[in-house]
Amino acid sequence: MEAVAEGLWGLADYAEKKGEIGKAVKCLEAICQSHASFLPIVEVKTRLRISTLLLKHSHNVNQAKSHLERSQLLLKQIPSCFDLKFRTFSLLSQCYHLVGAIPPQKQTLLKALDLTASLPPEVSVRLWACNFNSQLANALIIEGDYNSAISALESGFVSASQLCYPELQMFFATSVLHVHLMQWYDDNSVQTALRRCDDLWESLGPDRREQCLGLLFYNELLHIFYQLRVCDYKNANQHVDKLDAVMKADSHKMREAQRLTNELNALNQSLSRPDLPNRERSLLSSKQAQIQDRLSSMNNTNWSTEQPLEPAYFGNTKRPWQDKLVLAPPPIDGEWLPKSAVYALVDLMVVIFGRPRGLFKECAKRIQSGMRAIQVELAKLGITDGVREVDLQHSAIWMAGVYLMLLMQFLENKVAVELTRSEFVEAQEALVQMKEWFIRFPTILQACESIIEMLRGQYAHSVGCYSEAAFHYIEAAKLTGSKSMQAMCQVYAAVSYICIGDAESSSQALDLIGPIYRMKDSFVGVREQASVLFAYGLLLMRQDEYEEARARLAKGLQIAHNSMGNLQLIAQYLTILGHLALALHDTVQAREILRSSLTLAKKLYDIPTQIWVLSVLTGLYKGLGEIGNEMENEEYRKKKLDDLQTKLADAHSSIHHIELIDKVRIEVQQFHELDIKRAMESQSMRVNFDIPESVGLSTPMPASSSSRLLDLDNLDNRRRGKRKI
Repeated sequence: MEAVAEGLWGLADYAEKKGEIGKAVKCLEAICQSHASFLPIVEVKTRLRISTLLLKHSHNVNQAKSHLERSQLLLKQIPSCFDLKFRTFSLLSQCYHLVGAIPPQKQTLLKALDLTASLPPEVSVRLWACNFNSQLANALIIEGDYNSAISALESGFVSASQLCYPELQMFFATSVLHVHLMQWYDDNSVQTALRRCDDLWESLGPDRREQCLGLLFYNELLHIFYQLRVCDYKNANQHVDKLDAVMKADSHKMREAQRLTNELNALNQSLSRPDLPNRERSLLSSKQAQIQDRLSSMNNTNWSTEQPLEPAYFGNTKRPWQDKLVLAPPPIDGEWLPKSAVYALVDLMVVIFGRPRGLFKECAKRIQSGMRAIQVELAKLGITDGVREVDLQHSAIWMAGVYLMLLMQFLENKVAVELTRSEFVEAQEALVQMKEWFIRFPTILQACESIIEMLRGQYAHSVGCYSEAAFHYIEAAKLTGSKSMQAMCQVYAAVSYICIGDAESSSQALDLIGPIYRMKDSFVGVREQASVLFAYGLLLMRQDEYEEARARLAKGLQIAHNSMGNLQLIAQYLTILGHLALALHDTVQAREILRSSLTLAKKLYDIPTQIWVLSVLTGLYKGLGEIGNEMENEEYRKKKLDDLQTKLADAHSSIHHIELIDKVRIEVQQFHELDIKRAMESQSMRVNFDIPESVGLSTPMPASSSSRLLDLDNLDNRRRGKRKI
């Protein structure tokens, strides 16, 4: 009977190579369904093979799980065969993971770890212990047990250390850092995890680091996420530039590999001709060997010669090794995200760090390329026009979540870029796209609802609808559990209330600013501090507290300039400070500050801030009797004001304007929410990028309100209800 099994296995292999997966499964199922008696080990190997095929090439997780559960029962009768037992434990754990059955998954993994602990500490046993600890950590994260997850990863780190396997140590060290970034307990723990990653990475040496492309991207991106969190934008830029260069080099290498592969295929086809002359065959064979050597050297990585033991693809056909960014060797075969998602993430980082510096041309190029790549991947997952959450296969949900979240981040940054450039209609279109994606995938994109509300506030504020803007900011704050996001939305709302200009609105602004100002030093990073100082300084200026306003704004400007590099925020700080200098009769400083602000606003194509600065400069020139400068400045201001009014008129006449500013939240229909949440949670280590929202402080004073806010002699009602923090 063993010969029969060998024959059917061979037929299954042949069918799989031809891409006939159904036939391959039928060949293997013939063994399991046979009335003849096969040895238990033969049946176990067959069921493992079926499960692997199902997980690689289909969404049929439950059938794969059934085969594995049967294999586990059969293996109980066999005292040895530890490798088969480990494979069964690992695959069964991943099946439970996919269907959201976390308690049985944990139970399976704990049994597997007990088995590894009972065996002699051989290399293969310790590698499997690493596999099980890695999976256990992910399961614990889903349950919110971050401390236990870190303990499991530390156990894996110990096993990797005992193996003297620095790449594997690096895998666990970066995973620990990732958990710390997801659940930021304290600064010291995060920094300790960060230093360990730096030390391990440095110890690998340049040659070994070059072979660990997946770890390089993972480590660098985690460093960028950390620096985003602490607002260390200047150092983060170095990591972004490094990743961008590596990505471009790898993309070039992949294109060259594809060219060589195509050439090799053509040569193979020519060599298959029976009538090929010997001399020509010899030449082609020599060329064939050269191309094969080049391809072999290009694909040379630490682990590429080993066959991965685990199907870490789930519902997607197996990708070629060069299309993966592998984090660890078999049997872990870890992959944080597919290469296309990681490369899109690098493009996103370039956008996030380029937008505040006014690099809009490069941002537009990266947004376009990133979104195009994501749309290709979504189509592979079956997400085309009209497809909704309810239509997705369960095992495709988590990967869909990865790409959909990336898509929303690109659209969010597109909205921010277009609003900065006063291209309101383009911003509308991107925001409407975000809204439509959210309506189609409300559970997967649940975390984006607060971002969309915040962006609706940004849009409303930019087109002068301050009451509507404040409403959406407050709603955004209610929808998020992030203390940082809540603070930023409340600051935005306060600025909108200040722009309304009456006493009641100023009082509402103070009510929002006060609590954040008092706790400004408790936030990780300085973004909230810089923003609340801006809002508070603006409010103090409205209340005639010029010296105090100047002190707060000067401190905020220093923070924004030294740590954040956000040119739009710096330009707005400078404009208010120039305005205050003029009010305090320091015309020399006012002129210098306002010219700097105007230069920055022009670089950003920020028309409202330009108009704001020009209005103040006109007043300065008038007071100094510089009639020529005054007339020239006023003529330029009117030209910019006409441009802005045209853009505002286009925005207000758009069919999307009312739906975006309307004081109602988005209504969505929830489908099988629990199942989708489980599927999303089951990949929490992969989906959670922990990227802070990328929209900066909105322009506080568009042209329609600038004259009211900037005329220091006619600020009506400014003395009523005057309060301080």
